[in-house]
Amino acid sequence: MGKTLFEKVWDRHVVDTVQGGLEILYIDRHFIHEVTSPQAFDGIRNRGIDIFRKERIVATADHNVPTKDQHLPIKDVLSRFQVDTLTRNCKEFGIDLYGLGHKYQGIVHVIGPELGITKPGMTIVCGDSHTSTHGAFGTIAFGIGTSQVEQVMATQCLLLQRPKTMRINIEGELGEGIYSKDIILYIISKLTTSGGTGHFVEYAGSAIRSLSMEARMTICNMSIEMGARGGMIAPDETTFEYVKGRKHAPKGEEFDKAVEFWSNLYSDEDAVFDSEYTFQAEDIEPMITYGTNPGMGIGVTQNIPRIEEVKNPSGLQKSLDYMGLEPGENLLGKKIDHVFIGSCTNSRIEDIRIVAEYVKGKKKASHVQAMIVPGSKQVEAQAKEEGIHEILAEAGFELREPGCSACLGMNEDKIPKGEYCVSTSNRNFEGRQGPGARTMLVSPLTAAVIAVEGRIVDAREYIGEGVPA
Repeated sequence: MGKTLFEKVWDRHVVDTVQGGLEILYIDRHFIHEVTSPQAFDGIRNRGIDIFRKERIVATADHNVPTKDQHLPIKDVLSRFQVDTLTRNCKEFGIDLYGLGHKYQGIVHVIGPELGITKPGMTIVCGDSHTSTHGAFGTIAFGIGTSQVEQVMATQCLLLQRPKTMRINIEGELGEGIYSKDIILYIISKLTTSGGTGHFVEYAGSAIRSLSMEARMTICNMSIEMGARGGMIAPDETTFEYVKGRKHAPKGEEFDKAVEFWSNLYSDEDAVFDSEYTFQAEDIEPMITYGTNPGMGIGVTQNIPRIEEVKNPSGLQKSLDYMGLEPGENLLGKKIDHVFIGSCTNSRIEDIRIVAEYVKGKKKASHVQAMIVPGSKQVEAQAKEEGIHEILAEAGFELREPGCSACLGMNEDKIPKGEYCVSTSNRNFEGRQGPGARTMLVSPLTAAVIAVEGRIVDAREYIGEGVPA
């Protein structure tokens, strides 16, 4: 019997199997940031041991860094303490750190791929749930808890239960104005936030193969939002071309050898998955969430479900009460207060280019606060090199400095209570973007069009007005 992509990568990294069926998995790359690493460093220090393979660890500051005036001391006391603690820990233990002021600083799941640290066939972990982003390269990448961060520091291994496997096929061609964010929000709306629980998901099909690496990262990023342990996509020529030439990518003959190996990372035709689903790309329209979890999403032209149409009516009503919406309501035309474009889901140069292409020569609605936060210093520099920063400024958008920003409101970038924010981030939980903030998840294109119109609209109606087909 053939193997799935997941099985091929997992099996290569199993060090040993222990009683009870648990497996010891070797970890190729460990990313850390300022929020979930301090306790792990303390644990290593208290045990009187050194970090086992410090060259396998890369650190950056991202979660609660300010996105304005990063050259100045951080004003928020807790944020400054966490960032300073990361700096001290990395210096003490000899860990590579891309901290504030470094030309490679940025969101951990943006800098890994863009620096070529993330490569096909690897196992990757980070004390962050959206580590699944890296699965777009054919890696097994997943988030871990703080105690596991310490385990990897001490042993470069983890003791794990092997997940089940799932394949989700998206076949056909996407319509105009439909992007990868719409694909994953559509999938989660169909399978729910628990539909992938206990599984590692492989995304496949003609629509997935047609996507850029940036778009693939968006899909894998949100695998965790349907309860999956992670998501992955088989590497192909698109992957190889993306990796080639990056700072930490293999060079010359070593790259050719790597590609020869990477080319075997796919699911065999006779591989068996524990679960499998197929969706048609033509059925996907611009998506938007209406509730307080990413599974509460609809096509932008559709109506919010009615109470009698759902399995959890009390949960729906609670979410709608928080969001200030009604069962059966249509969202088209609803006024929006804020637009946030950023996060590890949609803050790459491709995302910002999509926004700039649409807003060029236009102005955002006067009542909308529009914030764009690039995923890294390299993305920021590229945007400026291409003149995108000028296009955004002329349209009334504020281009800030890199960080997680209003995705989770751990710094000053918060949405006021009761106000609506259309966001390209990955979670719309209660209070995620600030106490009482009301979040609606969308693609970068939909966010850009809404920022200009000041209300929820169907981006497809604006094809020909700067909307990328």
